[in-house]
Amino acid sequence: MKNLIYDGTFDGFLTAVFCVFEQGLSSATLQNEFAQQPGLFSDNETIYTDETKANRVWKGLKLKLSPQGSYQLYAAFLSEQEGVEALLLDYIQYTFSQNKRVDKDYSHPSILKIAQIAKSVGREKHRMEAFVRFRLTKDQLYFATIEPDFNVLPLIEKHFKRRYADQKWVIYDLKRKYGLFYNLDRVEVITMDLPENFIATNTDDSFFAAEEFEFQKLWQDYFKATNIASRKNMKLHLRHVPKRYWKYLSEKQPN
Repeated sequence: MKNLIYDGTFDGFLTAVFCVFEQGLSSATLQNEFAQQPGLFSDNETIYTDETKANRVWKGLKLKLSPQGSYQLYAAFLSEQEGVEALLLDYIQYTFSQNKRVDKDYSHPSILKIAQIAKSVGREKHRMEAFVRFRLTKDQLYFATIEPDFNVLPLIEKHFKRRYADQKWVIYDLKRKYGLFYNLDRVEVITMDLPENFIATNTDDSFFAAEEFEFQKLWQDYFKATNIASRKNMKLHLRHVPKRYWKYLSEKQPN
């Protein structure tokens, strides 16, 4: 048993997959270096990310899979679920062993499981696109914080770049400690050292512009005015807007 340890990136994972095929490994595990659990009898090898090798694997997969299949594979990787690397490796090995597209072969357990995981990730992606709330900082930057169940920042980048192309913004994942910064030209991946007294769910006048408070009050008033109390259906509301997202929604904050 050989245990290939990669750096947690998708390119690193694909590089490890390349090594599995290059070395002809019949029994191998792939582990994120930040969540590794070495086995007692496994032979550990650190895999250094190689973009050339990663691109060869990815281009080969895109030739064998439909666009939906490629998306499902990437989305499943972003789920960060324990053991997802084993599923993905099995999926990839099966894909390269066949002369036909296999991403809809749900009789294969790994393909079915990857499709199910990707569906959950896609659902979280759409929720983030709907529930992200920007706040204007004192330096005229629109800032939003999120804590999604899955690592969906790479999947929502295009949506926000297209929708908010005329303003500078940051979407920061507090759970994974990295974010996206759009500077009116391109989107960059960033990390930040947030102040000790920074509370993500509060609009503090130490950091945010004065007009931000007016905008939030206006939005809360609009939300109340359009709400029809007699037609309130809390069960349906919670299905579409789960409570775990409320702390980031302006309309759910106390006056």
